[in-house]
Parts: sequence; structure tokens; C-alpha cells
Amino acid sequence: MKNPKNLLKTHTVVATYHYQAQPVDKGYANRTLHVDLTNGSITEKPVTQQMKDIFTGGRGFALWLLWNAVKDDSSWDDPENALVIANGPLCGTTAYPGMGKSTVVTLSPLTNSVIDSNGGGFFAPFLKFSGFDALAITGKADQETILVIDGDNQEIRLEYAPQEVLNTYPLAGLLTEMYALDDRDRKNVSVITSGEAANHIRFAGLNISFFDTKRQEVRVKQAARGGSGRVFRDKKLKGIVVHFSGISGSSNNPAKPDLIRKASKRINSEISKYDAQQNNMREIGTAHLVEIMDHFDLLPVHNFRYGKHPEHTKIDSTTWQKAFTQDKRMDSCWLGCTLACSHAVDGFELKTGPHRGEKVLVDGPEYENAAGMGSNIGVFDPEAILEMNFYCDTYGVDTISFADSVAFCMECYQEGILTRERTGGLDLSWGNEEAALELLHQMARGEGFGVIVGQGIRYLKTYFAENFGGDPDFLQDIGMEVKGLEISEYMTKESIAQQGGYGMALKGGQHDEAWLIFMDQVEKQLPSFEDKAEALHYFPMWRTWFSIHGLCKLPWNDIKPIDNNEREHPERIPEHVENYTWVYEGVTGTRVTPDDLLSQSERVYNFQRVFNLRVGFGTKEYDYPPYRAMGPVTVDEYESRQERYDQQLQELVGLDPEGLSTEQKMARLREYREGQYEKLLEVVYKRRGWTENGIPTLAKLKDLGIDLPEVVEIVKKHS
Repeated sequence: MKNPKNLLKTHTVVATYHYQAQPVDKGYANRTLHVDLTNGSITEKPVTQQMKDIFTGGRGFALWLLWNAVKDDSSWDDPENALVIANGPLCGTTAYPGMGKSTVVTLSPLTNSVIDSNGGGFFAPFLKFSGFDALAITGKADQETILVIDGDNQEIRLEYAPQEVLNTYPLAGLLTEMYALDDRDRKNVSVITSGEAANHIRFAGLNISFFDTKRQEVRVKQAARGGSGRVFRDKKLKGIVVHFSGISGSSNNPAKPDLIRKASKRINSEISKYDAQQNNMREIGTAHLVEIMDHFDLLPVHNFRYGKHPEHTKIDSTTWQKAFTQDKRMDSCWLGCTLACSHAVDGFELKTGPHRGEKVLVDGPEYENAAGMGSNIGVFDPEAILEMNFYCDTYGVDTISFADSVAFCMECYQEGILTRERTGGLDLSWGNEEAALELLHQMARGEGFGVIVGQGIRYLKTYFAENFGGDPDFLQDIGMEVKGLEISEYMTKESIAQQGGYGMALKGGQHDEAWLIFMDQVEKQLPSFEDKAEALHYFPMWRTWFSIHGLCKLPWNDIKPIDNNEREHPERIPEHVENYTWVYEGVTGTRVTPDDLLSQSERVYNFQRVFNLRVGFGTKEYDYPPYRAMGPVTVDEYESRQERYDQQLQELVGLDPEGLSTEQKMARLREYREGQYEKLLEVVYKRRGWTENGIPTLAKLKDLGIDLPEVVEIVKKHS
């Protein structure tokens, strides 16, 4: 490996911008940074009071900056498409857990609509304390470029960087070494990278680094959903570097620090006392879900055909708990986060690819990776999952989209739509980990069938129908994507609320808007359509709040007060909601109620719905999940749960299944379930203040205070 400092000498500085330092004021830097790579311009713009009043921060600011950058007909690969990275007014708080998230917003190459994705690491807080609430990058460079934000010296540079490799491993470490003053300074550098696959596939993501002071290694978290890494590489960005030192509890210049400490004392006491007996996030993290999902028939198996598998114990939490290394108290992806769920495996020896034989650190796996690259493609070898996990991160590949796309192809292989001849010789039988890894390496090399798989399921459905004679209706039913975004790793057949949570999610099939499976399916807390509609209003609004403030959701609901079940609406964890009102007032000085926080989210949420409408989506026709998310598509799916489905036909449909063929029973069950989903859409739209076609009404826009002329114009045009 070349000496990082010597590599730095090969860079050519093509633009430099100096700015005046000013302290963060009550959570806001009060500036946004704008970089046009085409002409090398670097400018700053003030954050207006109107921006704060309407969009609050984080995702809200990012959406507004993107809205003003693009045209109605802009495509993801047009120069005007902005890659926007934002923090939020509470982001960077060190006294309360989970407050270091970046939110990334852009026009997506995967969905052709607006995508938002969030990731941990140190970038967002460092960006704010360097002086900026958001960074918007437009244009396209003509050479490989690194953007450097030096918050200590108030200098921003664009540098041509011809020699460094693209892959996050080892690029993130190289850039950290290059721009750190010395070894001790490495903790003050955060970088954003992607990888070689981002040159070729549509679901490439971004890696956001943080320096692990105990391991003395650079680690990464991902903002991977929707293809922001592809936009990053289309602009010829190789890396974004931010350097800032001197982080403290007062960096946000909070108005009322005592309120933050009050909330912190309460949440940290609960984590210390109850985490081990609840979800055990500090030892296992989200991977604790594997056996829970299997128990409730919710673990995706073989492209979401089934919800459990007898070999799940090979990849359950006990496996990962043994594999994870380092003191549980230190596995945090932002300073001061006591939930400490960012676990990793040290010294893992790779068996394939360009780093074969090397021993590396693997961040994760999280639940989504264990389930997606495990049971959903039929792999129950934890070492194979770790290998795929590492190379997805290294190449800049979204693990959820990768897993679902491979699972879709494996089912098509089983059904005869794909053959070895059509896959370039690959045997895509269930559980073939070697073939799955080869697809991943092909994505990075830009060759073979892997590049086709890397275009995502929506593309594959059309491609397989047109080129291989696949039945379009069958491909539609089994292609687990919504709005072009592959669905995260939860079975939804028995939870119509979660079907709606995926179907109506603004960006597509992601659970960060509404995770309602347990409330609906397991705990039976949503018996009526009105109950489901209320949940599908409240939780997307509440969960949106985290992305407009730069926060992680896990401290809200993955640790609970011991008396939580005695509270009204225990599913909302009201004590923790109260904590956030204290933290918000503590930082900004503005006293708020829980309803005030929801209003912040509702403004941003409805604006994003209109933004989707502006770029050609945002209506009812795009709010449907594939039928497999609702019920059985194949005979073997039905017969694997025949007793359950026969009983539903009798009790819900009023049909005696005796004497009917499986195909006949499937058809009647499908008619019923699709009818139920139509009713769900109707009541949810009504609760949200939308038209029957899923468009926010003018009255709703006015009530929220987002009846800006350009917003009203879009709604009128499509109503």
C-alpha cells in the first residue's frame, strides 16, 4: 500500500473556498454549503427562518435544496440532480444516545423518484460543527474528485485525486490517514465513499466513516438505500472528507443544557438496567431479531415464500454474539451513544474476491443482512454472510437490494425462467453462496450477469419477460419491490398494516416509516381499519421526525421503560417521546409538545409526497406492494400453510374450501386480500388528509403551512 501522505501529493487542488467561522446557535449552523462540480464553484447560502419554520432541518432541508436544484423532468443522471447530505438541529448532541445520523437525499437511479436514506458515523455532526446544516452537490466533475471540508481552518477544497482505489476498503482508511494531522487526529476525520460497483449498478450506497479509538481502525455505516452511491460516482466523486476537532457537549450551543441532562439521565439509566433483558442491543444489536422473526413466521425465506426455516439457528443471535468482538460499551457509531449497537467482527479471513486471504474487520451484520443474505437466499453459513456483508460495504452495494435481487433471480432459476446459459454459467439454486458472491464480484468488475442483477428487481421483471419469456404477471407477483425499492426483510402476509407500511412508504419498500408487524399480527392491537389507519398516520410521521433532526430511532423503541405497558399508547413509548421534547427544548430553547413534533414531521412528509408527484409518482397506483407481500403466489406457498389459509377462507371469506383445488382457493383468497388492501388505502388517505388518489389536498397544504405557490401549482396540476 502506498504511503497515504505520498498519495496526497498526487492531488491537484482545483478550487478553494475560505469562509468565516461562526458558532452553532441552538442547534443550527445557519448556513448550507453548495458545490457545483461542473464549474468548480463553492458557495454558501443562509438558512432562512422560513426554512426552519417549514422544513425544520435534516431531511426537510435536504428536500428543499433538492426541490430548488432540479426541474420537473430532471433525471437522476442530469447534472442538476443534487446529492444532498444534511444533519439536523439535534444532531451532534453527545449527552443523549443516537444523535449522529446523516440524511442523504437525491433523485434515485433505482426508483426514478426522490430517495432519502440515513446512516451513522461522524460525518453529519462534523459537517454541522464545521459550519453547515446541509451540503448540496450538483454538476459533474471531469476527473476523479475529492471534496475536502476543513472545519478547523474554515477551508473547502476540490481536489483531483487520480491514484486512489474506489473501494471503501481501503479508501476510507487511506483518506483518514491523508487528512488527519497525526494518529491522534484520526478521530476528527469522517469520510464518505462508495465503491467500484457504484459505477455499474443502480442500488449502490454510501459508506460513512467513524474512527474506532479502541480498535484503532476506521469503520463505516451505510446510507445505502435507493442508489445514492450511483449518483455519487456519476458525479465522479471519489470521496468527501470532513475534518473537525474539539467536539464537546456544548458544540450545539444548547439553550437549556439542564433539560438535555435530565432526559439523558433517564434514558441512560434505563439502558444500563434493562437493555440486557430486553433486546440486548449492547451485545448483539439488531441481529437479535433472527430467531424472533422465525418464531412468528416473519423471517423471509426463499424470496419471502416462507416465514421460517429449521436451519435459522445457524444464523441466529447466539452465532453473532459469539462472533462480535470488543467491549460492548464501546461499539457506538456516534460519541456518547450508550445503546452501543454498532458491532463488528475482527480478523475475519476472506475466502473470495480481490482481498482473498486478508484478515479484515466486518461491520455487522445487522438483522437485515443476516436475514437477507441468509435465509432469504437460502444461505445458512454465517461465514458466507459475513463475506457478502464485507464486500457489499467495500463495493458500495445496498445489502437489502442485493439480497432481494438475488433471491428474485434464484426463484426465477427454480421456475425455469433463468438457466445456466442465461446467467453466464452460474447455478442460482437456493443456498448457492458461491454464486451469490460471484454476482457481487461481477457487480464490482462491471461484467457478467451480476451487472444485470444490479439494476434492481423492477428492471429485472421487464428484462426477464422480454428476453427470457417470463410471465409478466408472475414476475410482478414475486418481485419484492415497491416504487422500485426492494423491500426490507420482513414477511407481511398476515399483517395488512405492514403491507400498507411498505406500499405507502414515500420512497418505497422500507420499514423506517412504519414497522407495525408486531402491533398488527402478533399483539392484535389494530383490529379495525380505522386503528390501522391511525397507526399508518402516527408512526410514519413520528419516524420522519428522526430524519429531520439527525437521529437514530433505536433509542426510542429498542429500549423501553420498565412501566411502559402501564402508559396510554405504550406502543409509542410516551416517556421517550417526552424525553425528545426535553432534548428539543434543551437545544433550541423552544418549548414543544409531542403534537408539535408530529407537526414538524407532517409538513416534511406531505412536502415529500408532493415532490414525488412533481417527478412523476406520488399517486395511488404506486402505493401497492407485490402480491407476495399479501398472500401466497405459488401452490407450495399455500400448501405450506394450508390449515391457516383454509381457515381464513371459512372465517373471513365465508367459503367452504372442501373440494376446491389449491389454485381455486388461492384465487378466492387473493380476491379477498386485495379487496382488503383497497379498503386500507381508502381509510389511510382519508386520515392523512389526501384525496382518493393519494394526493394531499389544498386544504391540507394550507393547514400545514406548506401552501407555497410552487407546491400548490403541482397539486393543482395533478388533481
